[in-house]
Amino acid sequence: MPMRVPTRLTPLLALVPLLLGGCGGGTGGSPASGAPPSPAVSVSAPASQSASPAGSPAQTAFVGTVEALPPEVRQRMTGVSWRPGCPVGLDDLRLLRLSYVDFAGAAQVGELVVHRAIADAVVRVFAKLYAARFPIRGMRTVEAYDGSDDASMAADNTSGFNCRNVPNTKHWSNHAYGRAIDVNTVENPYLQGTLIMPPAGKDYLDRRNVRTGMIVAGDAVVTAFKSEGFAWGGAWRTGVDYQHFEKPG
Repeated sequence: MPMRVPTRLTPLLALVPLLLGGCGGGTGGSPASGAPPSPAVSVSAPASQSASPAGSPAQTAFVGTVEALPPEVRQRMTGVSWRPGCPVGLDDLRLLRLSYVDFAGAAQVGELVVHRAIADAVVRVFAKLYAARFPIRGMRTVEAYDGSDDASMAADNTSGFNCRNVPNTKHWSNHAYGRAIDVNTVENPYLQGTLIMPPAGKDYLDRRNVRTGMIVAGDAVVTAFKSEGFAWGGAWRTGVDYQHFEKPG
């Protein structure tokens, strides 16, 4: 049984410049490319009144943590979102707990699983989204939906790792590598010909009519992910994927 890695606190000053800036590995029992697991990280950002609308209360400080997958998380993932034969092992993945602002404007904490190589960058991205008060409907790992991408999207869930193929192909999605994140899936659907995923995304095909939770070119979400080297599926010419951000290895 792997040990929980102790948490360390990242100095607040180290995060301030970040806030001001703008799926073939082995199985879960194998080491991550011979490298030791990265230490767990706790990141805390100061509350930002300037990012809050006039008259609203001061925002609770952002908190983001990164840790190796605890035994109970490995257990719930195995056979659901991960199985032997997936392109990365469980040792390569990290559990993130991240603050976000929900559609009612309240502070919440959700969970994402991503590849260890991008974990710290993802924390920095979501710190920026939190400071900008970009609303997120919910953030749960896909085991909450029995590993079903369709069910997760229908629930407007923001998620990361899921060992699955690109829709209608036999190719691994970058989600299967833990190197992709989908954000607010209903407001930001995936489009391929006449296919709209999730189906409720049909109400958000007009990208000029920007509504709560939508992602559009040049906004705080695209800018935050781009600053950490992620590509946005909303800029693709075919298979446009407004919800999708990826950083392949």
